[in-house]
Amino acid sequence: MVKIKLATEADTEVLALLGRITWDESHGHYIEDKNNLIKYLNENFSIAKTKENINNQKNFFYVMYVDKLPVGYAKLIVNAEQERIDSKNNCRLERIFILDDFIPLKIGHQLLTYVEERARELKLDTMWLTVYIKNIRAIKFYERNQYIHIGELNFSVSGKEYENIILSKKI
Repeated sequence: MVKIKLATEADTEVLALLGRITWDESHGHYIEDKNNLIKYLNENFSIAKTKENINNQKNFFYVMYVDKLPVGYAKLIVNAEQERIDSKNNCRLERIFILDDFIPLKIGHQLLTYVEERARELKLDTMWLTVYIKNIRAIKFYERNQYIHIGELNFSVSGKEYENIILSKKI
């Protein structure tokens, strides 16, 4: 049984661990210098950083459970500025990750749909996100869900730039 819930500060440790593992699973193989990867993971998925992110009122985290086991999560940032987005009532889907072992269950669409519904409840009208250009599986996933390519944006890991595309959808 799949359940999705809004995360609170009590979920900090679960989110930090899910974030670290899922980011490494989905992006780690793209980072050539593994010391840079470890540094990035330590900086961005620590307990302290995760707690700070959860307590930021512009951020909403949603944790997905399968049979009560946390298997993925999504992070929305409300009114995240992006020059290619005209809407002032937008949100950035900064993260949506599912543990590799659970991807074959095809539950990513369910998490994305849930997050889009929550964004509409917040009276937001546009969702945008970035995807690394070599992450073809993710790009195809978003395209199947009516996200369109609107630009490019570089993502930095320890000073090394990785080219990302920006995708957007009216919700």
